[in-house]
Amino acid sequence: RIYYLSLEFYMGRTLQNTMVNLGLQNACDEAIYQLGLDLEELEEIEEDAGLGNGGLGRLAACFLDSMATLGLAAYAAYGYGIRYEFGIFNQKIVDGWQVEEADDWLRYGNPWEKARPEYMLPVHFYGRLDHTPEGVRWVDTQVVLAMPYDTPVPGYKNNTVNTMRLWSAKAPNDFNLQEFNVGDYIEAVLDRNLAENISRVLYPNDNFFEGKELRLKQEYFVVAATLQDIIRRFKSSKFGCRDPVRTCFETFPDKVAIQLNDTHPALSIPELMRILVDVEKVDWDKAWEIRPPAPYPNHTVLPEALERWPVSMFEKLLPRHLEIIYALNQMHLD
Repeated sequence: RIYYLSLEFYMGRTLQNTMVNLGLQNACDEAIYQLGLDLEELEEIEEDAGLGNGGLGRLAACFLDSMATLGLAAYAAYGYGIRYEFGIFNQKIVDGWQVEEADDWLRYGNPWEKARPEYMLPVHFYGRLDHTPEGVRWVDTQVVLAMPYDTPVPGYKNNTVNTMRLWSAKAPNDFNLQEFNVGDYIEAVLDRNLAENISRVLYPNDNFFEGKELRLKQEYFVVAATLQDIIRRFKSSKFGCRDPVRTCFETFPDKVAIQLNDTHPALSIPELMRILVDVEKVDWDKAWEIRPPAPYPNHTVLPEALERWPVSMFEKLLPRHLEIIYALNQMHLD
């Protein structure tokens, strides 16, 4: 299975693309004409899924189309990203100047997606580490739930339909009834809003990057949810050896291919090591050996556009991952 991780998917409108790929455009055009309607006018009504800033996000969308059309890992090539409530801004020109307006693209819902609450997953932040003889435990964390929404990605006239799975952040306790009952209406929903801000808005283009905690949360959120999903799918497949106690990961790198879009999902590497070592109890050296490679293209080499995080912020938000990154760095230096 192929897994493509990207913080952006600039899919645009889906109706015409789907009709063309399924070979239905002429039939639909004729049927709509018989009803006295214009297909092009209907296509214009569809909201643009502008979940990307430009080249990087559009490239990701093209890759999904290409993987489906080429039939790579037929029915098993997945795109993973974030279901931003607000995508790239809508542009208006007022008195010759650009004015940006919020892109509330989900105002009337999205007919192309299907919510999959049965695959909702927890994502952890903050907390502290317990070093025990059995291993490292990450405890007292704040939990945000990742709710998946699946969108079909049809190949061109080849009977292949892949999946784009976008994660939406949900609070585990969305309403504090006790605080509401004593009259604190704002506090009752504050925690929910803080959690759900993770998938609220697409960051504007990073031509000049400043380290932002919310951006780091977004990057870890998509990585943590996706890798849990990848490992769940692997463990439920027929490829793992039949150890009655725990899963064997010997075939993991043969059955799982991970591709990152730029460095935004780079936390995939320490997160995968954390899951294998801390959760699945795989030996550290073995975990590094069986981890699938996670190649990425670099879309810019401008230093002001590359993401760098203060160690203090990183340690507070993801303490276990900083330990793992130090350990990986020491391996590299050695």
